[in-house]
Amino acid sequence: MDQHIAEAIGRPDLIRLDERLVCLRFETMKVVSALAAVRHLLDTGAVRRGDTLLDSSSGIYAYALALACHRYGMRCHIVGSATVDRTLRTQLAVLGATLEQMEPCSDLKLDQKRRVERIHEVLLHHPEYHWMRQYHDDIHYLGYRTVADRILRAVGPQRLTVVGGVGSGASTGALARHLRTAAPGADDVRLVGVQPYGSVTFGAEHVTDPEIIIAGIGSSIPFGNVTHELYDTLHWVSFDAALAGSVDLLRRHAVFAGLSTGAGYLAARHERACAPERTVLFVAADTGHRYADTVHARHEEAADITDLAPQEVSDLSELALPWSRMHWNRAPAPTPAPRA
Repeated sequence: MDQHIAEAIGRPDLIRLDERLVCLRFETMKVVSALAAVRHLLDTGAVRRGDTLLDSSSGIYAYALALACHRYGMRCHIVGSATVDRTLRTQLAVLGATLEQMEPCSDLKLDQKRRVERIHEVLLHHPEYHWMRQYHDDIHYLGYRTVADRILRAVGPQRLTVVGGVGSGASTGALARHLRTAAPGADDVRLVGVQPYGSVTFGAEHVTDPEIIIAGIGSSIPFGNVTHELYDTLHWVSFDAALAGSVDLLRRHAVFAGLSTGAGYLAARHERACAPERTVLFVAADTGHRYADTVHARHEEAADITDLAPQEVSDLSELALPWSRMHWNRAPAPTPAPRA
């Protein structure tokens, strides 16, 4: 029996959509990494119960860290993006977390820069706070070991392809690392990352999506937790293509999930078609409730995913909307990225 709701929220479901396509569905994925990170900090004496944990977030990690702090008797302070909605603000307040929300900004890079600057200001006045650094501290890899173990028990490591949004690098990176070292022959596990256009992580900052950057799977600043050498293939997916994926996933399989999941679902279907002998597992990081009005309500305008296919590119200069695919071949970062 779980001792706290966070443990239940962080436990994913494995859903076989067809013979070779599996969905790893989370209610809120980052709860897994936040719980394990806070537990590790307590066990190693880096923090004590009652201390304040601090970080920047566009939404999901804020909720995850607030739950972890509630679980372990910590205080939580969040410097949040303008994208933190009313429902989440209410949840954070009731959970006891404090939120400083940035003013609206049309430039994602400026928004992230302002949040990091504010973090430094807070630490200047409160050096006793512990900055979680979700984008740069590989402590956030720890929680995914149990998820990888569950995948191994359910589908095994042989001829397995894992597809998911890159984001901070912790989830897909950790899953690939654990799966590849779990059993003989497991190094065959392939990792496929999904990115939005405009993200600097794999060099797509020169291509602009006319809609929006898909929150959570890309970045306008380098992230130290992204280990580029773990990725075999990359997909860049536009908002419109991801919307079509989200709608089709709900219509065809009754899985109600967010925009990043729609992008991952598109990429996973393509990878399965490219290698029908492999099992393809894609990560659904959260539910679709935040996207009901902006994505699912637009279902009538969604493209038929059978009409969509990625443009195969061999160089980053060839990236083009609405969907591009490139063999990354476990290469290093296109530009130097900070390490933890």
